[in-house]
Amino acid sequence: MKIGDLARAGGVNVETIRYYQRRGLLAEPPRGDGPRRYGLDDLERLRSIRAAQTAGFTLDEIATLLALNTDDRSAAHSLAQSRIAALDAKIATLQTMRGALLRLADACAAGETGPCPIIAAFNPDQVQR
Repeated sequence: MKIGDLARAGGVNVETIRYYQRRGLLAEPPRGDGPRRYGLDDLERLRSIRAAQTAGFTLDEIATLLALNTDDRSAAHSLAQSRIAALDAKIATLQTMRGALLRLADACAAGETGPCPIIAAFNPDQVQR
């Protein structure tokens, strides 16, 4: 299949495939007499990359995973644990942000006069003193 066919089958655009090739995640097939041709192995690898991204792995981590021997459970487990810790930290940060925004929204809804706490928090120059 041509690169456009691979992109469609993998649910990405052509530039994503080219980017993955530059990053060394996907091989660039040799150019024959016509356009480069990709096979089912390329599509499977593309889908694996996308699945790993969905699980939260970075492209660098995906490159490491793809380079591992399928029997290297220890290294794969270590990468997964590291990614889980990073996701937990991100979730904690998002929960803190959500709590702060909820408090501001509640304060905004409760007040009928004076400056809106949301505007005051994010644009203090707009609040009249």
